[in-house]
Amino acid sequence: MTDTETVQNPGEVRLQSLEGASRPVSEWLTTFHMAAVVLDPFTHESSWILDTARRVLDAFSGADVRVAFVVSGTDSAGAASFMGPLAESTLSLADPDRGFARSLGLTTLPAFVAIRQDGSTIGTAEGWDPEAWRKVAAALAELTAWTRPEIPAAGDPAPYAGTPAAS
Repeated sequence: MTDTETVQNPGEVRLQSLEGASRPVSEWLTTFHMAAVVLDPFTHESSWILDTARRVLDAFSGADVRVAFVVSGTDSAGAASFMGPLAESTLSLADPDRGFARSLGLTTLPAFVAIRQDGSTIGTAEGWDPEAWRKVAAALAELTAWTRPEIPAAGDPAPYAGTPAAS
């Protein structure tokens, strides 16, 4: 997905809270832009990026941005199990039918996405490509007048392609 494309059908695509309540993506965007790391709980590649993703999302937690993990391909119980204690400190949402990932045109997970309140994308980065993640973070930081996190940082994994975002 190129920058400034729009999330397909943001009023129809739904994300579930870990408590099980389902809301359209458009409702998650009513107050703030969104920065999300989209994960596949059935792959090692998504688990390898959790600490890095938490650090990147935490850097934007004070900005006018809703930060979240979106766990694709599982329900709220599966997402809670995959996220473990991270779900207590960072909003974690389930994308059971992978509709959110599809609406963004994601083909590889993990992915880092930033979405404006109007549903247009600020940027997307697929796999763990530090340069691509840095560009998304820089665009989001510029939009929100916030400080961009250092990407990559000491302790981050080596770059890797990720895995297919199954449909």
